[in-house]
Amino acid sequence: MSSPSERYRAAAERTAFQKTRLYAFTQTLEFELDPFQREACESVERGRGVLVAAPTGAGKTVIGEFAVYLALERGLKAFYTTPIKALSNQKYNELVHTYGTGRVGLLTGDVSVNPNADVVVMTTEVLRNMLYANSDTLADLGYVVMDEVHYLADRFRGAVWEEVIIHLPAEVQLVSLSATVSNAEEFGAWLDTVRGDTDVVVSEHRPVPLWQHVMVGKEILDLFASEVAFDEAAPASEDGPAPDSRYTVNPELMKLATSEHRLNRGAGWGRPGGGRGRRGPSRPVQPMTRVPKASRPQIIAQLDKEGLLPAITFIFSRNGCEAAVRQCLESGLLLTSERERQVIARRVDEATVDILDEDRDVLGYWTWREGLVRGIAAHHAGMLPAFKEVVEQLFADGLIQAVFATETLALGINMPARTVVLEKLDKFNGEAHVNITAGEYTQLTGRAGRRGIDVEGHGVVLWQPGTDPAAVAGLASRRTYPLNSSFRPTYNMSINLIAQFGRPRARDILETSFAQFQADRSVVGLAKQVRSREETLAGYTTAMTCHLGDFAEYAALRRALKDAERESATSRSRHRRHAAADSLERLRRGDIVEVPGGRSEGYAVILETDLSGHEPRPSVLTMDKQVRRLSVQDFDGPVEVVSSIRVPKSFNERSPKSRRDLASSIRNALHEHRPPRRGAEYRDFVVPGSERHERQITELRRKLKAHPCHGCSEREDHARWAERWFKLRRETDQLMSQIQGRTNTIAKTFDRVCEVLASYGYITTGSDDSVAISPAGARLRRIYGDRDLLVALCLEHGAFDDLDAAEMAAFASVLVYQSKREETGIRPRMPSISLETSVETAVREWASLTDLEERHRLPLSSEPEFGLVWPLFKWARGRGLQAALQGTDLAAGDFVRWAKQVIDLLDQLAKVPGLDRRIAGLCRDAIDLVRRGVVAYSGVSD
Repeated sequence: MSSPSERYRAAAERTAFQKTRLYAFTQTLEFELDPFQREACESVERGRGVLVAAPTGAGKTVIGEFAVYLALERGLKAFYTTPIKALSNQKYNELVHTYGTGRVGLLTGDVSVNPNADVVVMTTEVLRNMLYANSDTLADLGYVVMDEVHYLADRFRGAVWEEVIIHLPAEVQLVSLSATVSNAEEFGAWLDTVRGDTDVVVSEHRPVPLWQHVMVGKEILDLFASEVAFDEAAPASEDGPAPDSRYTVNPELMKLATSEHRLNRGAGWGRPGGGRGRRGPSRPVQPMTRVPKASRPQIIAQLDKEGLLPAITFIFSRNGCEAAVRQCLESGLLLTSERERQVIARRVDEATVDILDEDRDVLGYWTWREGLVRGIAAHHAGMLPAFKEVVEQLFADGLIQAVFATETLALGINMPARTVVLEKLDKFNGEAHVNITAGEYTQLTGRAGRRGIDVEGHGVVLWQPGTDPAAVAGLASRRTYPLNSSFRPTYNMSINLIAQFGRPRARDILETSFAQFQADRSVVGLAKQVRSREETLAGYTTAMTCHLGDFAEYAALRRALKDAERESATSRSRHRRHAAADSLERLRRGDIVEVPGGRSEGYAVILETDLSGHEPRPSVLTMDKQVRRLSVQDFDGPVEVVSSIRVPKSFNERSPKSRRDLASSIRNALHEHRPPRRGAEYRDFVVPGSERHERQITELRRKLKAHPCHGCSEREDHARWAERWFKLRRETDQLMSQIQGRTNTIAKTFDRVCEVLASYGYITTGSDDSVAISPAGARLRRIYGDRDLLVALCLEHGAFDDLDAAEMAAFASVLVYQSKREETGIRPRMPSISLETSVETAVREWASLTDLEERHRLPLSSEPEFGLVWPLFKWARGRGLQAALQGTDLAAGDFVRWAKQVIDLLDQLAKVPGLDRRIAGLCRDAIDLVRRGVVAYSGVSD
């Protein structure tokens, strides 16, 4: 029972809390705040920045919503930024539901709704562009919420988050929301450095417990031997789950894995295959298993039977997701009631009323609609955005029971389920199949468990042949998801910073990036190692002190002698190898050679020469009648031809008689001292530089013997300490090189970027070191994207001058589009001569730019790509979706996504200061041609 003083204090705290804006905000909620939510909100109300790191589904967006509430209460603006348009649309709709359409706006590059509203939801890139343009919209901005701030680690787009954090006005309060990361304190320390007072609030707690399972056939087994929820799986070692009895893997799974291992070992799976020509039973290409494989419809049916729907099944393939839906439809799987089917059909028809009938077939509309009606859907980036939005809304409303998705669904969209299923624990990353990381596993399974609906969530891994239950347990119990910066200065970023702050100040600003902060922190650790080693080196110096003279000098002579002898031996070996290879190439059929060692030792006759490989490998018959291949490794120098014989054309190496007769001919030739063929003699072998090496070694030996320390009775003891000193000195120097490489890395890259910009005349430096921006450089300031400088160069060299609106759209695609796979083959024919000329200009400028980047040791700009030219040209000319995509492997969703990025670039160009009015007008006309039909559709009303 608490004391009177404790009760009084608690009452005083309640009274004080009721006077806060946070208390008023909590009265609008239908739930009580969790401790981490309340702690973070209190920091925000105190005027401090905050970094909140919590698991998916923990409710961290409440802190962002409180920041919005505070902004409106104080008469300020709030920006809510997200990494993807789908999440922006979702958050916009939520805030509109709370505050009404009049007070909430949306900006996503291709969509602009009420941009001057008090609360604006936007993609992070839009805010970055505003900051560089000094947009009037920034006036009265009080709060910025950065949702999914861990995107900062994304190697393609992550730099944008750091740009925004660095350049936001100091008076703006920053609320950063992140998934659970293992270095939140480090990230928070950086935020505190660049933004001022910032509190770090970390929560590992999931409001809905997550239980881990493995599905073996149709049976769902617990992953751990005892009941262990996600929260209880403590941080593990790098090699597996924590050494605690509670985290013991289910013995049934381990027994199955052992049985499978024995089965595959008996079948020879995993061992290297036999040599060519060997016969025998073929080995299985994939591991074998005794577990009967359940089909996707059977898996969903089993989850339904056990009450584990709705479920998201992650399949790391778009085609796999679509195939899964078809398989479920073909099996007759039905997961909805009659009433639900009517509601779904009505909502789908209402949401897609604007889609033309002629486009529905190419979009796979009817299969998609039938799946939804049955409670089944796919979700991936190749789908039409309108289709994805319908799936998200129906799933959120509990009308869809099974979604087959790629990992993009796990990146922020609010689509929680009761169960998450992982088909496999590896994925194709664009180059190779790699295992998913512990962080990715946490992100994916984090979708399981709906707060306020489910008592618990479930993560299910499907058993595949070769599954290692211990490895699965390691993924489920490890918290290794570090946030590492991907920041580097771009051309657009650099020229904007120079224009706003001047080059010296811009350089200083870039030094405040999280990338440099992390590099500097690592330098601190390296510097500590260097100091420790320097102290050890001083001790070694004392230990090798000799009373007769300078032992460090003597030790240096010993090391120089050792290095010279090694270099001489290496040189001899290398030249002997080259001589052996050269002489092997000169051999001819019938030459008899003496092999000094190896399996072919003795005399042998050349049967066939083979120059097709990296080194010559002639086939020979030895004196013991064996057919072998010779290699450079069989000789210690040039090969000497001792005699020659004629090898009959009819010689058959598989015939014992032929081999016996030819071996007899070898013996006769040797016995008769038959001379080799003319020209077979190899010139005298001399190692180049050997005399120089010998003179150097002789001189070093002379100096060594003449040195005073050579006569020291403790010479070898001193030498051992000297050897340790040299080894540690070398390691210390390597650490110093690492420090040098990590110091000012961002600033050095910025300097190289500036050199490229100066080469093009975009910036010029005056006699007083002031930097001026040229008109072409001013245009670059308003061009954002991966190929920003290339776009500016195309503008400068007239690539846009002779195009009509449709050609303008097609050409813009060349500067935006990036295919999923590397394009091969020749460049396709362009739709018009004008477009061909423009493309040639783009390719020429790109080649020149990459040459310059290579000289300045910068990452190379990506090559212009042409896979979208014809589809977009046809579309801009008014053709239908099916006609536009004909002859390509583009998915409709990909086409729409890239078309919107083309619109974004054209919109940027239309607003470039000083651009020819005719070209700006054509850019706007091109936007109108592209923004129609499925491209114009948005789940948000304009």
